[in-house]
Amino acid sequence: MHSSTQSQCSLPGQQGLYHPRFEHDACGIGFIAHVEGKRSHRILEMALEALCNHAHRGAVADDRKTGDGAGVLTQLPYEFFARELRRIGIEPPPQGDLAVGQLFLNKANGEDRARARDLIQEILTEMKLEVLAFRSVPVIESALGQRALYSRPWLGQVLVRRTDAASEAGDAFERLLYLARKRIINTAKERGIQRLYIASFSSRTIVYKGLVLANELAHFYPDLSDPEYKTAIAVFHQRYSTNTFPTWERAQPFRLVCHNGEINTLQGNENWMRAREADLESPYWENPAEQLRPIIARDSSDSGKFDNVLELLVRSGRDIRHALMMMVPEAWERLPEGEVTPERRAFYEYHSALMEPWDGPAALTYTDGRIVGTAMDRNGLRPARYVILDNGIVISASEVGSVAYDESRVIRKGRIGPGQIFCVDTARGVIMDDEEITQKFAARRPYDRWIKDNLVHLDDLVKKVHVAIEGNGQLAGVNGHALTGQDAHALPSQRAPLSNRQASFGYTSEEMIVILRPMITTGQEPVGAMGDDTPPAAMSKLPRPLFHYFKQRFAEVTNPPIDPLREELVMSLRMLLGKRANLLSETPEAVRLIALSSPILSPEQMAALRMQTMPEFATATVDAVWQAPSGEEVTPEQAGAALRAAVEKLCRDAEEAVRNGACILFISDEKADIHTLPIPSLLAIGAVHHHLIRQGLRMRASLVSVSGEPREVHHFACLIGYGANAVYPYLAYETIEELVHEGRKTGALTVEQARKNFIKAIDKGLLKVMSKMGISTIDAYCGAQIFEALGIGQELLDIAFVDTPSLLGGVGFASVAEDVLAWHRYGYPNSDLSQAVKLVTWGLYKARRGGELHEWSPQVVHALTQVARPKKPEDIPANYRKYADLVNSMKLAPRHLLDFRRVRPSIPVTQVEPAERILRRFSTAAM
Repeated sequence: MHSSTQSQCSLPGQQGLYHPRFEHDACGIGFIAHVEGKRSHRILEMALEALCNHAHRGAVADDRKTGDGAGVLTQLPYEFFARELRRIGIEPPPQGDLAVGQLFLNKANGEDRARARDLIQEILTEMKLEVLAFRSVPVIESALGQRALYSRPWLGQVLVRRTDAASEAGDAFERLLYLARKRIINTAKERGIQRLYIASFSSRTIVYKGLVLANELAHFYPDLSDPEYKTAIAVFHQRYSTNTFPTWERAQPFRLVCHNGEINTLQGNENWMRAREADLESPYWENPAEQLRPIIARDSSDSGKFDNVLELLVRSGRDIRHALMMMVPEAWERLPEGEVTPERRAFYEYHSALMEPWDGPAALTYTDGRIVGTAMDRNGLRPARYVILDNGIVISASEVGSVAYDESRVIRKGRIGPGQIFCVDTARGVIMDDEEITQKFAARRPYDRWIKDNLVHLDDLVKKVHVAIEGNGQLAGVNGHALTGQDAHALPSQRAPLSNRQASFGYTSEEMIVILRPMITTGQEPVGAMGDDTPPAAMSKLPRPLFHYFKQRFAEVTNPPIDPLREELVMSLRMLLGKRANLLSETPEAVRLIALSSPILSPEQMAALRMQTMPEFATATVDAVWQAPSGEEVTPEQAGAALRAAVEKLCRDAEEAVRNGACILFISDEKADIHTLPIPSLLAIGAVHHHLIRQGLRMRASLVSVSGEPREVHHFACLIGYGANAVYPYLAYETIEELVHEGRKTGALTVEQARKNFIKAIDKGLLKVMSKMGISTIDAYCGAQIFEALGIGQELLDIAFVDTPSLLGGVGFASVAEDVLAWHRYGYPNSDLSQAVKLVTWGLYKARRGGELHEWSPQVVHALTQVARPKKPEDIPANYRKYADLVNSMKLAPRHLLDFRRVRPSIPVTQVEPAERILRRFSTAAM
């Protein structure tokens, strides 16, 4: 736990264009182990050698001695600590009854440090654990650089004896220590203790880490050079922070794992974990929702948060390998039958119902003190190899040759492939490869039978519904439309004309030509020129969809994207609907869900969902609409207040529906008409998603966005990214039907084929969006919020887009309400519903007089042409001034709002440093 007031130990808060969420790192990892569990100091020496040989994977500060972080995780060296206790006159407890907590306390503030020690003593005593001693860890500060020295914590250890009154030995003792650490950290925060971090607290393992260079770790910690420090397992980690602020706490290894890579879906994983907290149940915990909350430390790194969840699963009874296979599954969805056994596929399919993947490039070295190994993400984008020697030593590392060994002693060499896992079980004295490990856990339960008995495929449900209605030929309930075998989406005559409803949702005639027509005819997202020369939505003079305020983030720095075409095998659009089970249990009912092959619902699928009557899939529709204030002169503030009230009511209605048993919630704006306005679908989904998380209800229901608004890939990506489990774009389907019936360059295309092409185009687009961020599965992308907002104000962030970076601030409910009202006026200019309106063209894709501004408008191009090709050479200065004045008059980007601050008088040019000297201080790197 860190305090933001303690600048020496925490990251800076958000300031200017910096946001701590944009931090990334890449590292070197590995382990040394003896298969039979024979402890020796040599194992640690080899790990330190390997760590030094990965030093090039780290960085060095300008003081030449502060590193990004290095450390080792070993078995608890019992002989070493027994000797230390005897030195102070304390008889050590038996091995297994001694635990050591590695403490980072406040070095600069002795009072804060004393309060932390008193708190640790108090809570451990309350939990009937005997505190034997506090030990100050010997360190040699000359091994540190100035930056590391300034931020260094007080490094200490608390040595604890297990008592029979506290717990049994073994796993029960480890659980008690985990719970004690949670209580200490949470209480420290409540009491305002500024710096208290527990790097490890275990009877089996201990962590030594810090902001030191790899070759200085053993120098800084003399404990690591002591011959009595014996272990059969040593995990090492060299951190490389590409654009982060290294801290002592963020150095690795963590308590169970060290990680090379990035968790791209982190925000979503964190949100979903927070949502699960209220539903956690386990025989190992009396009240896990209260005892263990928060599961994830908010101020930790992506690797640290991964470790938090892994530790929860392990302490709650799962084998560490089982837990890793849940969190980082292989690409099981599309593997051919011959490449994966039915049992193995069933294992992963079952656990996908319990937890979404922690997706992104990752090589993971893990240990619980008995088992040590390495696991790889489904793409295998971080290297890891292993060597097995005939003397029982196993070496695994990011790079070959990190430890010197005799080649004649090699029994086997290999690499950890994509989605694979490898381990050394020192308790049993065996080495297990991927096939052995996965089959071991796949055979634990009859997962295949559980899936066959419980999982419902939506396409099968559609067939059953159609069989049930064959007799009467009609099925009502999808947006008020009839559904028959031949025409799945007939429009009733009493509704407003289609163009009126399109206009009220912000449709333009330009979109029909540029976006929708290519999608329904080719099944592909249309290709446009690179770059966008229109202003951001927040700076536009025209009403723009809320989607336009959100920019997709993409893989950068150390994080590779994925090719969705060549690497299609590892990508999946599979989504599950229904109430999710308790993460800490394994029951057949956990997979009682509806499986979708795509999150984009067809009319037939939507009808099947609404018509099915299975009690475990109870549905409810919550209306995402609002009434504008009456009166001639409605101010933006009044409209904004009305919209906010409607969003808050929507959240309350959704909460009530879930509490009443709804497992599938349709967030619908179908009731939008001449008198009623739609709540922007992204605002509606985001608000309900976060409200249900706050209420501890999110895992009890899936959200389906039923909206007339989404019609292009970015819209669907935003909705899914902010929590929609599925989307039904009813107005887009009606629009497609009209395009086909009118034959606007659609050839012999049928309505059914046009819809299929539209869904195909959206699916391909979603894969492309995910791949840009290095994400492979849609269930990992769902709720991950992989966006940066440009022009969204805090009041919208707080209610619907929590934790989304919006560095410049921006619009609130009033501005959004104004845009919705403007569209509504276009769609319904008067009360006459018999007259269809003509859709406007705002010129978003091609400059149009009176439409959206373009940086490269015909006027700008013409002015530039006059500069390049003047009638007379002497016209060039005047022509250029006209061109410059025209360009400078346009405010199309945030940079155009900047101006020089003139805080002091000008100086002669002769006093300015020459350009050639200034340039010497500039540096340009490849990244």
